[in-house]
Amino acid sequence: MKIIKTSIDGVDEKIIAEAVQVLAGGGVVLYPTDTVYGLGANIFDNKAVKKIFAIKKRSLLKPLSILVHDIDAIELVAKVTPDHKKIFNKYLPGPYTFILNKNRIVPRAVTGGLSNVGVRVPDCKLACSLARIFPITTTSANISDDEVLASPGEILEQLDCEIDFVIDVGDLNSQNPSSIIDLSGIKPKIIRK
Repeated sequence: MKIIKTSIDGVDEKIIAEAVQVLAGGGVVLYPTDTVYGLGANIFDNKAVKKIFAIKKRSLLKPLSILVHDIDAIELVAKVTPDHKKIFNKYLPGPYTFILNKNRIVPRAVTGGLSNVGVRVPDCKLACSLARIFPITTTSANISDDEVLASPGEILEQLDCEIDFVIDVGDLNSQNPSSIIDLSGIKPKIIRK
């Protein structure tokens, strides 16, 4: 496990490059977002994605969300309408996960076999920089159904396992995960505030 301390305000390209190399090699990264710390893996690496499920002790049938580096990249993983774009332009980047009909490129391992996928573009340049080359998983860094913690030290203690790379920016102010809005149907539906 490698732990790098940095600031959430700046994007240190050396740290990003090292983290992306870990992700590209099938590793798992603990990273900050605009809400809580997340666990990231390359969505196209099924072994890495399964590591996330194992770390969280999460059912393989419960889908993971995807983090993309900007609004335009959402179209890589999901079907996007002009109405969706209006919503994205109003709320993203920000503390929202939008559920959309997925594109075929999204592996089944990520979505638990569902036809939808949750997509995030957080208001955190550091987090978005990790997904410049390929989308990554974004799920709160905690054991499923356990408390979401704010500090990397407490998170690592709760998870009690090896995380390949940790980007430590100190305690995050928020312990609330993103709001979830389902855009896969006719009308938007709030799933979690």
